[in-house]
Amino acid sequence: MTPKWLRLFEDGSARDRALLGGKGANLAEMARLGLPVPPGFTITTDACRTFLSNGGELPEGLWEEVLHALKRVEQETGRTFGDEKEPLLISVRSGAKVSMPGMMDTILNIGLTPTSVVGLSETHGERFALDCHRRLIQMLGRVVLGADGAGFEHAIAEVKAGAGIKFDHELTPDHLRRIILRFRANLAEQARIFPDEPLDQLRQAIVAVFESWNTPRAIAYRRANGIPDDMGTAVTVQAMVFGNGGVDCATGVAFTRNPNTGEPGLFGEYLTNAQGEDVVAGVRTPQPISEMGNDPLLASASRKLHELASQLEQHFRDVQDLEFTVERGRLWMLQSRSGKRTARAAVRIALDLASEGLINSRTAVRRVDAARVEQLLHPQVDPAATIELLAVGLATSPGAASGKVVFDPAEAERRGLAGESVILVRNETSAEDFPGMDKAKGILTARGGMTSHAAVVARGMGKPAVTGCGELEIDESAGLFRSRGIEVRVGEEITIDGSTGNVLLGKVKMILPELQGEVETILNWADGMRRMGVRANADTPADARRAREFGAEGIGLCRSEHMFFAADRITQMRSMIVAATSAERRKAVMALEEMQVADYTGIFEAMDGFPVTIRTLDPPLHEFMPGNSEETERLAEELRVTVAEVESRIEALHEANPMLGHRGCRLGITSPEITAMQARAIFRAAIACIDRGIVVRPEIMIPFVSDEMELKLQREVVDAAAEMVGRTLVTRVPYLVGTMIELPRAALLADRIARHADFLSFGTNDLTQTTYGLSRDDSSRFLPYYVDKAIYPDDPFRVLDRDGVGRLMKIGITLARETNPSIKVGLCGEHGGEPSSVAFCNEIGLDYVSCSPFRVPLARLSAAHASIDSADAARFEPAPLGAGNDPTSKGSASFLAVNYLD
Repeated sequence: MTPKWLRLFEDGSARDRALLGGKGANLAEMARLGLPVPPGFTITTDACRTFLSNGGELPEGLWEEVLHALKRVEQETGRTFGDEKEPLLISVRSGAKVSMPGMMDTILNIGLTPTSVVGLSETHGERFALDCHRRLIQMLGRVVLGADGAGFEHAIAEVKAGAGIKFDHELTPDHLRRIILRFRANLAEQARIFPDEPLDQLRQAIVAVFESWNTPRAIAYRRANGIPDDMGTAVTVQAMVFGNGGVDCATGVAFTRNPNTGEPGLFGEYLTNAQGEDVVAGVRTPQPISEMGNDPLLASASRKLHELASQLEQHFRDVQDLEFTVERGRLWMLQSRSGKRTARAAVRIALDLASEGLINSRTAVRRVDAARVEQLLHPQVDPAATIELLAVGLATSPGAASGKVVFDPAEAERRGLAGESVILVRNETSAEDFPGMDKAKGILTARGGMTSHAAVVARGMGKPAVTGCGELEIDESAGLFRSRGIEVRVGEEITIDGSTGNVLLGKVKMILPELQGEVETILNWADGMRRMGVRANADTPADARRAREFGAEGIGLCRSEHMFFAADRITQMRSMIVAATSAERRKAVMALEEMQVADYTGIFEAMDGFPVTIRTLDPPLHEFMPGNSEETERLAEELRVTVAEVESRIEALHEANPMLGHRGCRLGITSPEITAMQARAIFRAAIACIDRGIVVRPEIMIPFVSDEMELKLQREVVDAAAEMVGRTLVTRVPYLVGTMIELPRAALLADRIARHADFLSFGTNDLTQTTYGLSRDDSSRFLPYYVDKAIYPDDPFRVLDRDGVGRLMKIGITLARETNPSIKVGLCGEHGGEPSSVAFCNEIGLDYVSCSPFRVPLARLSAAHASIDSADAARFEPAPLGAGNDPTSKGSASFLAVNYLD
């Protein structure tokens, strides 16, 4: 029969990733390469999508295809599914196109029944057979039947406690029989019927894996990582091999290079006498992979693992994350996929692979995830800080974080959403913990290794994590943990250092790292590939200097009002607002002008040779006035006026909706002396810098324009100020005047506005507010609900809305360039530091984006990715011809060179 809904391993390849998921596609590829892969087949993502759209019914014909494919697996293994003596046991695993580690379900040992346990005991030993049966009941009961997993854990814990043993592998057959009886009683108490018919187990397991695509943890992971909801998961059905069959058996996870540092060499962990889920779950701390070769019973498998790891990395041209099992000394490969890595490791690995000739420089740049470059700017513990060491665990995911101790993932999620900094502390994490992990600042576990669930997920999210911290004695019921004689309770602060493994008492001083070495190299490569410029939003000389250190090519937004809020400025600003006469106002304006000259001079110095876009005063004047009676009385005393006069002025400035009120250019038109003062300060600072040999490129941006006349009138004020400062100014300081497009009307009338503008800059923060009718300050109460329910695909203040705001931008750009073909167009909202938004800006032809200084490296890399993608960069690089590298072969390295992109 020609299957419609599944593929045998030998009928697929890595190119089928969208159809077979990452796990199924790469298993098929390994099988095609002749690697030791247990036989099996993969049910496609098409089947999953059909299942979900059919209300949870298997697609017509799928089950018949499964039964037919199962016969092929029986033939290859020489075992029969459901046999009472030597049964074929099956694993059922999920696997989407995009890796979602631990977010969906897996069931092992399917096909085992009370009868076949007896037969398996005779051939493999009683303990082995009972352990497999225990695992099947526990996994199928929880995943398929929906039983409370805590009941299973409690039963195991009670038996181990009564026997005085610590680890599962120490359980005897008698212990396991008691546990199985407890499991079945637990299911009966919850009105769950365990299916002892093998085909029932298989069918229900397939359904459960399909259903796990829409579990809360999977949905939360997709939201956090921008994975589409309609992708669906494949289901891989594979013959079981056993790492829990004795001392010559093992299971493990390995990376072909260190995922934390990028250092070459096999990196990972293994457990003897264990099944695969034990390593990831962190039920006991595993051994480093480097020690596997020292075990005489595993030495041969270790050598073979090193050989295959190198072959797979060369084949896929990327770091591989491998899962393997050793069964009675024989190595079996269960997975190979592109390994998740920290940002720093990604940089080193990309450069190393390029130097080794496996990839080119464009692919190297594309390999570094722009969204995670911010990891490189994560705080680190100040070496000079005084610390109190609580414990030391494994340095699992770099960076440091301080926060309040929380043991419950739901509480971590709740507190994190409320803005608190929390550290989630667990014995080990599971997939259900993801929402809490996502909102925590860092993760600390008592158990688990470098490849445990906590480790993999933390690295993927770029969060600091310390795992395998065996010194911790966690007592959740008492709400505390103990270590080195110290008790730390819920709500008390600790600091974790994911770069050293240290756990510290209290909140510790942090420092920020510098961009240098390999990171600088990859960013310099990116700079040579991107079309768009990258500027920074900076309001002070210190911000400007930091922006230059991070590679900003100018300032795209300097918010001049921020200078007025400083403690030594606010009184002068208030004096100008409250002034009763023109003389008093002029005096206050002159004092503010001198302050602004000093500010702009420092910024021009920091940006020597680069453009500096300064926005004139934007917020309404009431924001500068006192907010309480105590401040009002103090201001009245400083200005030598009555409290009533100050209160009267505050009342006169009051607006029902100040965001859409007397602000921006409207304020400059009714009080042109404010715009004139700021322009004079800019030009005076520019001339002072030029006289010292500093190259100054000022750009004056008029905010909140909705009509061409507003910009025309404000430009006249700026030009008059330039004339006043000096008639030779234009030749000495070639300044530009433009506007911020932050109102829909401005975008729709951009052709008219462009007649008076040298540049336009989209202020997408306010443009999003005015397009949606949303307040950034208030919408956070319900926006998470909108995103969770897929009403909005993303928070529009975080990810640029292409359909609405983006359409206005495209209209504005087209109209403006029709009138003024040479006009420069940029973006200065916070979207300038979000990768998908940067890609959109490149797509619609913006000249530059501007973002906060610490996001400049991210924007530089995102802009390079956008240019590479828009130019349709060579997604499959040519590989040197040779054995196994025929470029026409589906399994060739050249065909699979950029597997990571698919």
